[in-house]
Amino acid sequence: MRYLIALFALITLAGCTSDERTSLVVYSPHGKEMLTDAEQAFEAAYPDINVQWIDMGGQDAYDRIRTEKANPTASIWWGGDGPTFSRAAEEGLLASYRPTWADALPEEGRGANDTWMATYLTPEVLLFNSRTVPEDERPADWDDLLEPKWADRIIIRYPLASSTMRTIWGALIMRQPTVEDGYRWLARLDQNTKTYAADPTQLYLKVAREEGDVSLWNMPDTYIQADINGYPFAFSLPSSGTPVLHDGIALVNNAPAPEAARLFYEFVTSDSALVDQATRYYRIPARTDLDSTALPSWMLESTIRAMALDWDRLAQEGPVWMQYWDENIKGRGAEYLAANPGS
Repeated sequence: MRYLIALFALITLAGCTSDERTSLVVYSPHGKEMLTDAEQAFEAAYPDINVQWIDMGGQDAYDRIRTEKANPTASIWWGGDGPTFSRAAEEGLLASYRPTWADALPEEGRGANDTWMATYLTPEVLLFNSRTVPEDERPADWDDLLEPKWADRIIIRYPLASSTMRTIWGALIMRQPTVEDGYRWLARLDQNTKTYAADPTQLYLKVAREEGDVSLWNMPDTYIQADINGYPFAFSLPSSGTPVLHDGIALVNNAPAPEAARLFYEFVTSDSALVDQATRYYRIPARTDLDSTALPSWMLESTIRAMALDWDRLAQEGPVWMQYWDENIKGRGAEYLAANPGS
């Protein structure tokens, strides 16, 4: 239980300044609450290492690591969808590393040559304001969001910066008979969308303030914002099925402080860390070797219908779909449908 002991020990680091310690930069979308706890716990266990995390979307992390390829800043990338990690691996951005628990991970939860490993299984959900959306009116499936009653009530995290939203967009496109049908579906959703929030914080605030009351997001963060910040959030698991992301972790290739990075990698993916993250941050471990009795009861009782997805296709074609959506559909759904009515 080293993670939990370190987290609550609160060892004082007054005699060790940041200039004297090894700096370890982490790019992650896991939010300030979870990242702050991980930083404090790790630094308590390894006081000679100074963790500096930067909270950013999974896609933003990929873009930044790609830009910094010749001179990496971050040593750890912690959080994002499998296809984005796989694309980064193909571009030589990730270092191979086989953690001590690798044998407990299904084959689909890892990158080629051990360039990334899944830490969590992250289901996507329909988020709504539980105060303004009556129980008998709550959306139960993706197509419900196209109903006229949701016009000007939907707030969406700007998809291009978020690996979560990119996965949802790609899944919704592949859910249709053709890519063109998928574009028309997203255009209909755009018609009901009030605004695209620049980041998750803006998304949460807008829904909490009732500027809109429905969104598409992930299950763990919906739970966290309700429990920690007291936002009036609830969710539905789409009845037809939902994308379940393999949320990954990786070492950045040729990055500074590689030994410290490996220590952090193992620390935040240890048995005790994963149980703690499951209990306090609603993260569903991807590993299959954890003691199920240590996990929260809701995790064992939940019925999550995973949508069948071609993840390789999403990795290859997803960036093209996103660019097309951004240039032709975002904010212009009605115009797009008028010009592309379909059959």
